[in-house]
Parts: sequence; C-alpha cells; structure tokens
Amino acid sequence: MEIFTGRKLRVPHLIGRRTSWLVVVVAILFSGVLLGSGIEAETTDNAAANLPTDAESAQATRLQERLGTSEFTPAIVVLDRDGASLTAQDRTAVDRLTGSLAEYSAKGQRTFSVPAEDGKAAFVGIPISADLSEDDRDQVVGDLRDALATGLPDGLRAQVTGGPAFGTDLGAVFEGADVRLLVVTASVVALLLLLTYRSPWLWLVPLAVVGVADQVAAQLVGVGTKIFDFSTDGASVGITSVLVFGAGTNYALLLIARYREELRRTDDRYDAMRHALDRAAPAILASSGTVVLALLCLGLADNPTSRNIGFGGAIGIVTAVVYALVVLPAAMTVFGRALFWPFVPRGGQDDPARTGVWARVGTAVTARPVAVVMACVVVLAVLALPLLGLKVGLSQTEQFRATPESVTGQEVLAEHYPAGSSQPTTVVVPTREVDEVTAAVGRVDGVQSVEASGRAEGTSVLSVVLTADPASERAFETVREIRDRAQEIDGAVLVGGPDAEALDASDAADRDQRLIVPLILLVVLVVLLVLLRSVVAAVLLVLTVVATYVGSLGASWFAFSHWFGFPALDLSVPLLSFLFLVALGVDYNIFLTTRAKEEAARTDTAEAIRVALSVTGGVITSAGILLAAVFTVLGVLPLIVLTQIGVIVGFGVLLDTLLVRSVLVPALVALLGRRFWWPGPLSRRD
Repeated sequence: MEIFTGRKLRVPHLIGRRTSWLVVVVAILFSGVLLGSGIEAETTDNAAANLPTDAESAQATRLQERLGTSEFTPAIVVLDRDGASLTAQDRTAVDRLTGSLAEYSAKGQRTFSVPAEDGKAAFVGIPISADLSEDDRDQVVGDLRDALATGLPDGLRAQVTGGPAFGTDLGAVFEGADVRLLVVTASVVALLLLLTYRSPWLWLVPLAVVGVADQVAAQLVGVGTKIFDFSTDGASVGITSVLVFGAGTNYALLLIARYREELRRTDDRYDAMRHALDRAAPAILASSGTVVLALLCLGLADNPTSRNIGFGGAIGIVTAVVYALVVLPAAMTVFGRALFWPFVPRGGQDDPARTGVWARVGTAVTARPVAVVMACVVVLAVLALPLLGLKVGLSQTEQFRATPESVTGQEVLAEHYPAGSSQPTTVVVPTREVDEVTAAVGRVDGVQSVEASGRAEGTSVLSVVLTADPASERAFETVREIRDRAQEIDGAVLVGGPDAEALDASDAADRDQRLIVPLILLVVLVVLLVLLRSVVAAVLLVLTVVATYVGSLGASWFAFSHWFGFPALDLSVPLLSFLFLVALGVDYNIFLTTRAKEEAARTDTAEAIRVALSVTGGVITSAGILLAAVFTVLGVLPLIVLTQIGVIVGFGVLLDTLLVRSVLVPALVALLGRRFWWPGPLSRRD
C-alpha cells in the first residue's frame, strides 16, 4: 500500500499480485455478511411522506389521535351508472350494501349511506380503525373490493375510494418495485457497458461491483435509520438505488478509461492502475464529495421525503465511491489485460481518442468560441421558455400515472357531491369556543357545511366540507381563511384534514427551495474553488449547470403538459431535480476541467481544453448517456413524481453531456484563455 504525501491528493494503492486478490476476497466476505444480516430499514407511509411533522395539520392529527377523536377513517364505496340516474333496484342494492358491509367496519361503528341530490350516485361509508397496520388496512380494502365484484344490478358500478383506499393504491405502486427497478436498472447498465467496451466480459466486472455496492448501500441505509433521525419510503429507496447505479457506474467508466490509457504507456498492469488511480481519484472524490454534501443539505428540509432521500442518497454515494476506488481497481487487475479482449491495450500504442471525433469537435469549438457560446445560449433560452407556464402541486387524485380505483371513485364523488365531502377539513377547537368558531367557520366563503364530529377532554372536533376541488388553489385559500377566522377567536385552534395537509406540504416545499437551493450552489461553488483554485472557473461552471437545469426543466414541462398530460409538477420535483442535475452535472465539468488543468501546465488554454475534450469526451459521453438512462428507469413505476424526476434529470444529463459540457464549456474556456484560471497560478503563465 502506498500513500502519496505531497500536495496532490492520492488514494491508498490497495493493488498488487496478492493485495488485489485479498481486497476482492475481503470485499466478498464483508458484503456477504452485511447482506445476510437481515437488517430492515425504518419505513414511512408514502401517503404522509411530504408533510412536515411540525405542520399545523400534522399537529391536529396527533392531537385527535391522543384524544381518541380520530380513531376511525371512512372507506367510501361510491355507486353510479356512469352519469345515468339510479334505478329503484339500485337504491335497494345500496340499502342492502349498507347492512352487508357492516362486517368490515371497526368494532362498535356503523356503516352509513348518503344518496346524491341529483339521484345519479350514492355512497356507503365504512368506518375503519385508523390504528390498523398497512397490511391490515390493505386486507380490508381488498376484501371490500372482492365483496363488491358480484351481486350488483347490471350496469351499476361500485368503487372503493377514501383515505384507506388511496393508501392501499399508493402502496401497490411500490409492491415489488425494488426488484423491478433493480432488474431494469441492471439490464440497462449491462447493455450500455457492453456497447461501450465491446468486450464479451469486461462489462461484467464493473456491473458486479456496482450491483453489490447497491445492495450493500441498501443495508447501510437500514443501519442508518436505526442510528439517525430518518426513515425510508418507496420513493427514497428507488432514488437511492438509481443514484448508486448511476454514480457508481460513472466512476467506474472514468477509472477504467484512465486505466486503459495507462496500459498503453506502462507494461505492468499494477503500475498502470496505480497511475490511473492517482490521476482519476481526485476528480472522482471531488465529484462524489459534491454530491454527498449536496444531498446532506436536504437534511435541513422540512419535507420528510426530501430528508429521507438526502440521508439515504448520501450513504449510497459514499458506498458507491468506496467500491469504485477500492474494490474495482483490485478486481480489474486480478484479471489482467485479457479482460479488454478483443481490444487489448498494449504498451506503445497510440491513444485513438486524441485524433477521434471528440478531438475534431474540440478543434471546431475552440476555433470559433464566440459564435459557439452565442448559439448555446440561444438553445438554452428556447428550452427554458415553457417555464413561463409552469404549474407545481398535484392533488391526491393526480399522483398516479395510471388511474387506480380510488382515483376514479373520487372523481365520481366530486361530480355528484360537494368536493370535500369524502375527506372533510377538520377543526380542533377548545370546547368553550366551539359555538363561536362554528359560526365563524360557517361564514367563510367556500364552506359547504360545518358539523361537530367528536369531543374529548375539553376539546371538540368540527368536520368542515369545502366546495372547492381537493388540493386546488381555491381549497388552499379556503383553509387559510378558516385558520385566520378560527384563530382570531382562539389561538389554540388547529386546522387539519387532507386539504390542510396539502397546503402545509406546499408551504414546506417553498421554504425548502428558498433555503436549500442556495446551499447547494454554495457547496458546489466551494468544491470547485478548492479543486480548481479559480474563481472565474468555479463561477462559470456553476452558471452552466444552473442553465442546464433551467433548460431541462423548461423542456420537460413542455413534454409533461403537451405529451404526457400531467397537470402539474409534484411539489418535491423542482428541488430534487435541481439537486441531482447540479450535483451530478458538475461531475462532468469536474472530469473535463481537471484534465484541462493538467494539460494547461504544458500548453496554452485553448489547446489544453481541446486535448481534455479529446481524451475525456468519449468516456464522459458514455457516462452521461448511462446516467440519463438509469434515471429514466424511474419511469417503470407508475407514480408521477418519480416519472417527472426521471425525465427531468435524464434529459438534463443528456443536455449537459452533449451540449453544455462538450460545446459550451470548451468554448468559454477558449474564449477566456488564461483568464479562465484566475486568480490561480495558471492564469499568470505564458
């Protein structure tokens, strides 16, 4: 083992004829023990994942649970004839169901039926215990749906909706999702590695190392949830896996490319790997450190999902970089040069990258930097134009890419009943003020009705039905007005319920963006300053990745609104997409500019960036295409939030790889010349 002690950072060399085998064996044993430990992560219900724990609506829910006034939540069986009036036979069937479905109600609770005023629908409410586990809740909802599958008059449609049904349908999205996501991600990575290396077996080594790292990371995240204050949910698990596969494979591609380059200069493969590590590790550590620090910024978020993704993703990236810089070099040297067959690198061979397609691109870009910069800016501005019509915030019924029964049932309810009838807003108020608060809330524009729904320990609960569509801006305005009117009477009043929860989640998302976006930019800027020793380079590179994000978000929103039919972005999408694109996008700029800095010590800046683009263009483009494909894999899950993140990040990575990093950044470097490195020592060299 060798550690360089000079100014340039180098990692320990755990490479040698015996050392490489020892590292591989130890890695296999460690991974096997950890994977066999059976550690299970602390999990969170996805339905409440966006709601801050200190939000007013969350406080209202906890208070109701403590007082025992929210012991039950209704599953709603809505019956209709797709717009036609119900028949006498249908009404008889509704009465029969009201009695027969009582067996699914919580002990001591009664089912109830409510016909629509227009005579075209009816619903049956079945109170279900709010304390049921997810499995028991899913069982009740499944049994209800099975019971309604037969015995209804021809043409009468019955659908189960309401809070329990939404929770069941959302959970079904992630049922088996980890296996499905792993299989698809591994398949995509394997195919792209095979195309990149054109070797029948070379691709197996990085795929095996990164695949094991992904499973080890999942176990380490489970350990982390036992020690630190975070948990996991379906979204965070999926995104963490994608991060490990995407980032881990990127680091592997960069290291293997540098190793192959060194094999053309050095006869001994162990020396070649040592030289490759010395040159590739600083860039990999800088880029992975940037991603980890950016993810840890999410620890300050109010949104629980964002915090879960931040802590879980940081553990995943650390695991990926350890396996990429420790296990992968050892595994590559164990198999020797023959691993690259049929394109085995030999000592004394010319590097084809220096005269390949990226060399020609570099020559063209650096020859006319002003025209290239202007053209790139125009393209990015056009891509960003659709942001003028951007909408953010999905209602509960808009979360799914497919349309489950709970959503179609809710749509029927909204058509024939006041919009908030199935999931009313709740007002928790001291009993001494209940009459005054009831009167004040009833006078709020947008309130259909106010009824007492429980009382305990000097506290009363009011059930308020709103006329606005759930989670709409009008519903939010009504909730704000209810809070203002009620809290003018007594500051202890708490307003909860689904619309209040959606409003609190929206407000938390706004706060998170105002706090965390500047922090992420600061982290990236500081890392670039430390790495490049240049203020100009650091600021310009940050601006380019921000421009990539804006362009990708605009182009993706155009696709979502015109082709996908999505009504809006999910609340968490802008922040998470910004994090992934800025933190991961700066990786490629780090790989490019660190190589340019290395070359600039020997030649002028324009030639340095041309050479850097020549030798890194192929591997970075491969890495970008692979990372984009891996993020797009999130679309295999029928949840809009993951599809949106996958598309925005996938398109953004391609935009960064093919335009910003390969064209705009080299043109800016060539345009500025030595000033690009100001105030570092390179800016003062001839």
